[in-house]
Amino acid sequence: MQHRDFVIKNIENMSGSHSPYEVFTDWVKMSAISIQNACVMIHDKVWKDREQQYMLTQKKYTKDEMMTFSSMLAAVTLTFDEKFDDALGDVYMKSGCGNKGTGQFFTPYHVSYATAATGYTNDIKKLSQDNVIEIAEPSCGAGGMIIAIAQLMKDNGLNPQRNMHVTAQDLDWTAVYMTYVQLSLLGIRAIVVQGDSLAEPYKPGYPKERVWRTPAEMGALL
Repeated sequence: MQHRDFVIKNIENMSGSHSPYEVFTDWVKMSAISIQNACVMIHDKVWKDREQQYMLTQKKYTKDEMMTFSSMLAAVTLTFDEKFDDALGDVYMKSGCGNKGTGQFFTPYHVSYATAATGYTNDIKKLSQDNVIEIAEPSCGAGGMIIAIAQLMKDNGLNPQRNMHVTAQDLDWTAVYMTYVQLSLLGIRAIVVQGDSLAEPYKPGYPKERVWRTPAEMGALL
């Protein structure tokens, strides 16, 4: 857990002029933008608006803190080698972001895995190496349930990078960023959408600024 502890420690260290919640949300936002915009060849209005959001957020931090943010993202990549789970959800809760003030809590990963095993084991066991299962997650949170399904596929000899495709949606922007970053780092093909899945479920033609495609979905290598 050393890489995850590194992330938590640095969030705490930067929580002087900023709260842990602000540090965390700014970090995942900039991480998501840096991943998404690196995969986009055409620098249209959406690309430019996201770059502007990145730059405005960046101004809140020193050069050394921005370097630390980069190291934290690298550590999240490495943490999946330590433990295949909802890394960002775990970091969020352990760094003191999950409280009554923010109103945001994430399901413990073992609960997500148990739920995934109950709901998807039979379907996954029917899949061959050439099949693709479509996962629709209308309230994705940090992506913990999706990661649990991916692990369940691995446990059954399948490759979630090849055998699953995800459409994930959440009303909360931080949840969207967290899900997007984690699924991007895991190499899972996914479309992650910000919006109310009941009032505005994702469909073709959805506003581009609220749609995030992982590098794998775009055919890019991260």
